[in-house]
Parts: sequence; structure tokens; C-alpha cells
Amino acid sequence: MSEVLRAEQLCRYYSVPQGFTKPKAVVRALNGVSFNLQAGQTLAIVGESGCGKSTLARALTLIETPSAGELWIDGKPIDFTHKPSAELRRTIQIVFQNPYGSLNPRQTIQQMLDEPLLLNTTMSKSERRQAVATMLERVGLRPEYAERYPHMFSGGQRQRIAIARALMLKPQIVVLDEPVSALDLSVRAQILNLLTELQQELGLAYVFISHDLSVVERIADQVLVMYFGRVVEYAPKTTIFARPQHPYTQALFSATPQARVGEKRERIHLQGEPPSPLKPPSGCAFNPRCRFTQTICKDELPELRNLEGSQVACHLAPIG
Repeated sequence: MSEVLRAEQLCRYYSVPQGFTKPKAVVRALNGVSFNLQAGQTLAIVGESGCGKSTLARALTLIETPSAGELWIDGKPIDFTHKPSAELRRTIQIVFQNPYGSLNPRQTIQQMLDEPLLLNTTMSKSERRQAVATMLERVGLRPEYAERYPHMFSGGQRQRIAIARALMLKPQIVVLDEPVSALDLSVRAQILNLLTELQQELGLAYVFISHDLSVVERIADQVLVMYFGRVVEYAPKTTIFARPQHPYTQALFSATPQARVGEKRERIHLQGEPPSPLKPPSGCAFNPRCRFTQTICKDELPELRNLEGSQVACHLAPIG
């Protein structure tokens, strides 16, 4: 397999006003994230709300320019000081979380799916119309739906349309930002099946952002766990589900409902709330909520290190 996406110490900072007489604060929404992704594989990004998952999605798709770090897409280094080329934007596409807000209510489905082809290809009008019909069939919708508007469809159908729009330019990488969290369980399963079929058929690489670990266990090849803008654990799916190493990962996994008969898991209750991004704690950002915290956790920031097949940012791991 060839590598299609690599990030090295990717960062995204925001300046936040604190008042008329106070200097602006810096919020480190993304603070040194590194990973790589192979063609045809799925990297799942998990963590609590506010951990930086969606910021990472916007940085990877260059909707927002990273503040620091390095990014390679299809083996090509990205120069953040220049506007991304049309070819680069075709290589990586995104599907947003909310299928009710991500589609333009004033456009028909034909207009929505036709627009990327109109702007980025030399296809004729009849060729574009045929391409739209073919893509709608590929995502499980009738070609005649092309003349309808988004409000005429259910949530699951709208998400199929959003997926079709992302695939119109034949990307190699698709970033999926919570693509099934707004859907009913039965519809969620249908969309996940569709994504799996499309990946196998087209050789797509997915960056799959989710807070639902049961979905992650089904679809991922690798799992990257984020907390407070940083990676705390990164491992193959089988490794991390068999034995999570970081205390935060253990707490996340303990909250996942168990569907297997007779299987029990100790519920780990995290104390308090995530720290304020305006006043980050010293040392490990997780130390105010960690039940194993020691002095070194408050004094030194842990870096990722290899441990039993995982990369773990914890001074005390392995724990448990």
C-alpha cells in the first residue's frame, strides 16, 4: 500500500481577545498531531468534544491553514504560504456531520453535484449530467432524484448526497467528520455499509472522526485518541481495543456499551471537566482528571513513546 496522507507536528492556533486592556490569548486547538495513512485504510480520530477532532479535519482539508507543522498529501509536501492548487483540492474531500446544514437548500441535487465538475473539469453538460446520474446510483439513490431539492429527502438520503458530492472529483482521501452521528441507528448502519463498499470499490483512504467507539471498532484500521489538542494514544485498532494503555483511552473505552453476552467492563468515571483552553494545566493536560496522577505528570509534558505496539503519551503507562 502507498502512503497518501502524512502529518508531522500539525498545529492550529487561534488568537482570542480577553478585553480592551489585556493582550490576546492563544488557544492551541491543535498542538502537534502526527500520523500517516495508507491508501484503502481508515484512520479513526476519537476523543471528547473540544479535543480538536474537527479542527484537525479542517486543517487536513485546508479549509483552515495550519499554524505550524508539515503535511503531505499524495506524497507532495504542502506549502501553507501558498493557495492550494485545484489538483490538490481534488485529492482530498470532506463530508460534514450535519446532513441538514451541509447542503445548499437553494440548489437542486443536480446543481450541487454538477458544480465541482463544472469548475474543475472540461466535461460537457451532457457528460456532467451522466456523471451525476452514475454517482447517485453508486450511493444508492435514483438518478431522477437529481432534480429535487434537499428538503425533499430524509437525513440518511441527504448524507448519501453529501458523500456523492465529495466523490464527484474522484478523490483519494475522504475526511468524514462525524458522518453518522446525526442519523438513526438503522440508517447509520446503511451509511457505514455504503462507506465500506465505496472504500473497497474505489480504494479510498478515510479519516473517520467519531465519538462512537462501537462505530470505530467496526470501520477503523488505526485509531488516534486526542485530548486537549494532542495525541495521547495511537495504535492499530486490534491493539488499542485489546489493551488501551493511556488512562484517558481506558476511560473512553470503559464507557462503550457492550453488546457481547457475558462481557463486563469496569466503568471508569472521569472527575471534573476538560481544562480551559485559555488556562492549560502544566505538564500532562489530563493530570487534573487522572486517577493515577503523580508529581511528574504535573511537571513534565509526556511525549509519545512506543509501548507494546502502541504510541502512548503517558509517563506512567502501562497502567492496568
